[in-house]
Amino acid sequence: MAEQRLSAIADRLEKAVTRLESLGKGSSGGGSEVNSEIVDEFDSQVLNGKLSKYFELSKKFGGEISEQAEIVRKCFNREREILVLASKHKQPKPDVTAQIMKPLGVCVDETIAYCEKRRGSKVFNHLMTVKEGIGCVGWVTVAPKPAPYVKECGDQSLFYGNRVKKEYKGKDNQHCEWVDAYFGMFKDLQEYVKTYHTTGLTWNPEGTELTSAPAAGGPPPPPAVGGPPPPPPVAGVPPPPPPGAAASSASSSKKPDTTALFAQINQGSSVTSNLKKVTKDMQTHKNPELRASSVVKDTDIKKPKAGSAAKPTPAANVQRPPKCELVNNKWIVEYQEGNSNIEITPTNSKEAIYIYKCNKSTIKVHGKLNSIVIDSCKRVGLVFDSTISCVEAVNSQSVQIQVTGYCPTISIDKCDGCQVFLSKESLNCEIVSAKSSEMNISVPTGDEGDFSEFALPEQFKSLWNGKKFVTECTDING
Repeated sequence: MAEQRLSAIADRLEKAVTRLESLGKGSSGGGSEVNSEIVDEFDSQVLNGKLSKYFELSKKFGGEISEQAEIVRKCFNREREILVLASKHKQPKPDVTAQIMKPLGVCVDETIAYCEKRRGSKVFNHLMTVKEGIGCVGWVTVAPKPAPYVKECGDQSLFYGNRVKKEYKGKDNQHCEWVDAYFGMFKDLQEYVKTYHTTGLTWNPEGTELTSAPAAGGPPPPPAVGGPPPPPPVAGVPPPPPPGAAASSASSSKKPDTTALFAQINQGSSVTSNLKKVTKDMQTHKNPELRASSVVKDTDIKKPKAGSAAKPTPAANVQRPPKCELVNNKWIVEYQEGNSNIEITPTNSKEAIYIYKCNKSTIKVHGKLNSIVIDSCKRVGLVFDSTISCVEAVNSQSVQIQVTGYCPTISIDKCDGCQVFLSKESLNCEIVSAKSSEMNISVPTGDEGDFSEFALPEQFKSLWNGKKFVTECTDING
């Protein structure tokens, strides 16, 4: 233990000496100073913090998790290049700043696109966890509160990250460590930003001017000092005139003659002698006959011929082929249109169902399975027996869900119109709703198949009791 403490103290002293030496070199040159502290701390706090554990576990998992992690590594490398520029230069103009930030935005878009193309992946929750939070690297463009922005990005990853932990808890704890490492990166980055970039990206006020964005991986180009020197004169040929003289001669040769125009203007009162006079009989407000003749008849208006005007063509909806297939342990049901005969029979309880962008369709599930998700659907009906986990409806409209067996949890998020029919075995089901409207739950009453319908609250009232806000449902819901 003593040797480990001594080695840790020696490492810290070595880093401190290196930092002091770099600061001394930067200030002794007589020119601009390099604020290398913001880069060094980014390396130690962020890159060598929880983020390194995330990269290590991602590489160990391999496959799509590792591929996405390499794109994330590119994002943080691009961010480090921006911090290096900020440590050497003054804050540039907005157009130059936009050029500097562009490669970082391209990496973020690449991370998001990688996830969107793999909705049927077995590790889709892992990919979504990273995708929802990768926007945190964009704090370099946020002012005056970049640290809270990083925290918001971390909160967006909680939903899918918790799903990963729930799926692998007790089975493979390394996946839970992977989620904790990714969540820890947000805390490391937030602390770094709060300390060194409190109100926005900190540039070096003593640095040099940055007139253009540097090429990827290289230093910024030097400012232009003028054009190349002219070629030497050829014997017997007079040298050409200087550029300024040529431009002035060209402009003078093209200058129009305005002498006649100013001569007419300077005539004085006689300049209006050639204008025609408007008499009273020519004025419509004093002559009723002229007003009657000036009315335009409907027959005089030329109507466009039918079909002559080009009608705007609506954008064609891309019709994707419907899909209903089992990929690994997940049933993918996508782009079903008006299909009421979809029946799925899971072979084991570990299988899940993902229903995406279906319209006017009904899905019947026979048997017990892990979970069901309804995403971006309209007028879709779902009838199932039992689930181990939960049933989720997200970003959907006019959805009907009926459970005939047991379901522990039903989640309704960002839905307009959701009708749920519970069975007697599912009366203890937890129903979690957020940002949704027109939610009705039907509960069985009696043995004759009768149901009683109850509306879930949509409107709430919050009151301050002196210590905290107390929220309760209003009397009028929906």
